[in-house]
Amino acid sequence: MGLFLFLRLQLNLLLCSQIIPDQKMTYKHISLLIFIALSFQSCVTLNEKEPKSETDSESTKEQIAQHMMQSVLWTQNAAEFEALSHQAFNVAKYRLDEMIAENSNSDKPLAIVTDVDETVLDNSPYNAQLVLDDKNYNRETWIEWSEKRIAEPMPGALDFFNYAHEQGVEIFYITNRYDTLKQATIDNMKKLGFPISDNSKVMTKDTTSAKGPRRKIAKDTHEIVMLLGDNLADFSSAFDDQTTEKRSDLVDSLKSEFGKRFIVLPNVMYGDWETEGVFESNFSYSEAQKDSVRRSKLNGY
Repeated sequence: MGLFLFLRLQLNLLLCSQIIPDQKMTYKHISLLIFIALSFQSCVTLNEKEPKSETDSESTKEQIAQHMMQSVLWTQNAAEFEALSHQAFNVAKYRLDEMIAENSNSDKPLAIVTDVDETVLDNSPYNAQLVLDDKNYNRETWIEWSEKRIAEPMPGALDFFNYAHEQGVEIFYITNRYDTLKQATIDNMKKLGFPISDNSKVMTKDTTSAKGPRRKIAKDTHEIVMLLGDNLADFSSAFDDQTTEKRSDLVDSLKSEFGKRFIVLPNVMYGDWETEGVFESNFSYSEAQKDSVRRSKLNGY
């Protein structure tokens, strides 16, 4: 580009000069400079139209899982995440002691009902891998991860559930992991030291993800004094398949139960808050449509 400007300057000097000693030579010089300038400009134009590099193409392709990066980073790196998890189990222990005292004359043995994923077991490495591979959750990769049996305990979970077991409180693990993953789930938890009185107390998903029917099985034989989970549907069937507004209204109506019988664990990576709340159970959205919906739900000022 510098050469092009230089040639244009020379051309202007020749055209604007009022002293032309040799008009024939001047025209030759002008013609030559015009030819060189136009040729150089053509080269510049061609260079500007060169195809984007592979790196440029990759940066403009549709992103699939990058929206999860911040939430996974927070889960795996924020000490605040650990603090919230410990806080939840500290409150649970305090409340369990009170519940045991309050139900000392119960006709049924006491029990706790708990979720597994992001309540007992930390699956953030699976979600981190989705971000790194830029993939959505799918059955095959989830089974691959679960079969590895390497999930770590949520902060504070192991101490709490062992404490409950020592107090004679039965623990029902109700999870929406596939029924085919039941043994892998039991193996993972037992390897970490979680108390499981017998395998029937680990209830995986068979035909429905609704946990109400499985909670009823526990309720038929035990007095359920506490429920733990990272998703509102872990506590009551009233939260099943509800919009954001309805979920918020239900939370407000049940607010006295949170921190008392309902103990919520932090999970910002995934959950009904997004699939049923933000996306309103529409599973046909393209990635571009999902991004548009997410943006439409943001409340700025």
